[in-house]
Amino acid sequence: MLLYSDIITDDEMFSDAFPVKLVDDIVYEVDCQMIVVKEGDVDIGANPSAEEQQEALEDGATQINNVVLSFRLQSTSFDKKSFLGYLKGYMKAVKTKLAETNPERVDAFEKSAQNFAKKLVANFKDYEFYTGESMNPDGMVALLNYREDGVTPYFTFWKDGLREVKL
Repeated sequence: MLLYSDIITDDEMFSDAFPVKLVDDIVYEVDCQMIVVKEGDVDIGANPSAEEQQEALEDGATQINNVVLSFRLQSTSFDKKSFLGYLKGYMKAVKTKLAETNPERVDAFEKSAQNFAKKLVANFKDYEFYTGESMNPDGMVALLNYREDGVTPYFTFWKDGLREVKL
């Protein structure tokens, strides 16, 4: 099993226990789902019927994203201007780390990251933002969006901002 940690904060962001897909050699998309969590009750992610889910929510349970829950990601918010400022600083930090650890990747990272960042900004309103558990503002911000069906959530993580740890 692989665990993916933020190279800047060491926060654990996700693992390959979730469906992971590399997109454009720059980001990972990680499929996730909303689960119902009740105190003392553990949901392993099986899909309850609509009635069961509604019943559980009425009993004081909460609905939460399984990746957010598993890796203690913290919700945060940005307006477009502050996100662009964050992204510029974050990309510079990742580029610096890459220059130390994988210098031949720097050019490809810069080009791909720039192209992907344009897509992000164009669809800014579609994203929810999450930091790692430490809430370190210098670390990666994971991006939550929904598939074309409007109900299936997935996270986007910057490939070069992660370290793979074999468990």
